[in-house]
Amino acid sequence: MSTEKNLDIRLAFIDLNGGAIAALRGIKKILMQALPGALDRFYQKIQSVPEMRAFFENASMMTSAKARQRTHWDMISDGRFDRDYLAAVTKVGEIHARIGLEPRWYIGGYALLLESLTQAVLQANWPKQRFWQRKATPSATAAELGGLIKATFLDMDLAISVYLEASTKARLNVETEAKQTSEAVMRALGNALVALAEGDLTYRIQETLPGQYLPLRDDFNAALAQLADSMSGIRTSTASINTGVDEIAQASDDLSRRTEQQAATLEQTSAALNDITEAVKQASTDAALAQQAVGNASTTAQHSRDVVGHAVAAMGLISGSSREISQIIGLIDEIAFQTNLLALNAGVEAARAGDAGRGFAVVASEVRALAQRSADAAKSIKTLIATSSQQVGQGVRLVEETGEALQSIVQNVADIERLTTSIANGAHRQSNGLTEINAAVGQMNMAVQQNAAMVEQSTAAAHSLRNETGQLFNAVGTFRIDGGMARHSQAALSRNKIFKPVLVAEKRPVNLRIE
Repeated sequence: MSTEKNLDIRLAFIDLNGGAIAALRGIKKILMQALPGALDRFYQKIQSVPEMRAFFENASMMTSAKARQRTHWDMISDGRFDRDYLAAVTKVGEIHARIGLEPRWYIGGYALLLESLTQAVLQANWPKQRFWQRKATPSATAAELGGLIKATFLDMDLAISVYLEASTKARLNVETEAKQTSEAVMRALGNALVALAEGDLTYRIQETLPGQYLPLRDDFNAALAQLADSMSGIRTSTASINTGVDEIAQASDDLSRRTEQQAATLEQTSAALNDITEAVKQASTDAALAQQAVGNASTTAQHSRDVVGHAVAAMGLISGSSREISQIIGLIDEIAFQTNLLALNAGVEAARAGDAGRGFAVVASEVRALAQRSADAAKSIKTLIATSSQQVGQGVRLVEETGEALQSIVQNVADIERLTTSIANGAHRQSNGLTEINAAVGQMNMAVQQNAAMVEQSTAAAHSLRNETGQLFNAVGTFRIDGGMARHSQAALSRNKIFKPVLVAEKRPVNLRIE
């Protein structure tokens, strides 16, 4: 703050003393006459600058400011740099600091005002007659302008100094108030953070804070309330999750045991199916051999049927030959009968001839005897041929019956061959089907082994998750909500014990040998 002593020091420094003050008083009339016009031009300039115009709400404020400035310049032009002047310039500086009028605008305004006042002094002192007669000497004019300039700069210096002192004081006050406010806010916030660090979610900031910090307090309290609700929800959800994870772990254990039993059962099924496949393959092989044997039997029966056919044909030929021989024998018998008749006739004729015919009678007797023997032989042969023909006919019938039997056998063998072929094809299809089933069972066994491994991993993960949820439940339990510490239920605590994963038994890959 400027004092009278500081004012005297400034006046002495710029030599605004008796001579300069006298020169200033000498142009007071000029200055006061030029001042209204200068102020009018100055305020017109203010009207054209939005930054300056904003400091005046209406025209009456400008009129009032003009009046105060005329009063102020009356003291300046009179050289009255006393206590009243110091109070006036101090008030100007304080008003500038209060309304936020920056020194650059104040200095610029004084430059415009000083321009008008200097112009008025020069015009007043400028020669007005011919022969260049001056009203004032240059030194006097210089002294007058020097006094004006010194007084103007003194006024600006004092006002700006007051402005800076007021601004500094206001800044310090603001800083002090801000520091105190910040410390109060930090204390309140620090206490709340300490409570939060200790897990107390029931703490609320109750201190009365400045208006700009009220949203911070309300937001922090709302955040703690929301966090308490969230922690309560997390605690409830964690308990539910822990229950669910416990059930999942138990289900995983059961699934692991069932998977182990399924793998063992599938291994037994695969072994039994392998034995069945081998048996069906052997049956298929035997059926193929039976089919081959039946084919051979069919070929043999067919050949036997052909042989019997040939025998039937030969028997037919023999029967025909027998009939022909029988006919020849009949002819021989007829010849023997005629010869015997001729021999009888010859004997009769020889007997009539007496001794002359005795020799002829002997011949006739021999011929008759031969004819008789021929007839007997022909009769015997005929009997034999009849018997032979009868036997050949019976043989032909037997051979024909044998052919018919062989034909029936061939037909039966053909039927058996078709059946054995169907059986062999069915056995082959069954063998192929069982082979495919065996392969499918092998894939199922592989899938079961993979499922068993995945179940084992899932079981371990479920137990690990159960342990982690237990730790989370314990961590949430350290927070104080609803006026008390969150407590675990005994059931929840019992579920949070450390579990070792139940591993499924070692699985042996099933050897599915398909040949």
